[in-house]
Amino acid sequence: MAIRVPGIMHAKQILRQSKLCASQATSKSVDVPKGYLAVYVGERQKKRFIIPVSFLNQPSFQELLSKAEEEFGFNHPMGGLTIPCKEEIFIDITSSLNGS
Repeated sequence: MAIRVPGIMHAKQILRQSKLCASQATSKSVDVPKGYLAVYVGERQKKRFIIPVSFLNQPSFQELLSKAEEEFGFNHPMGGLTIPCKEEIFIDITSSLNGS
């Protein structure tokens, strides 16, 4: 018997679509360690971050994913998961997740 958590399932759907787009983009392909994923963050100029997959379970990170879905749907312009927020905000959120 499986318990489905809507936020996690939604995050997985976003990642699957993002992975598909990322596999099609060859110019930015750089190895990402197992258990991590690459995201692009920024409002105008995007910066690439490598984050642990465990962040996907965190409510604050799921809010960022929802914001990304609202803005980009599943068509991420960088070829990978793009999160439209200020870099400083992203760093603040992910820094607090590293401590938990």
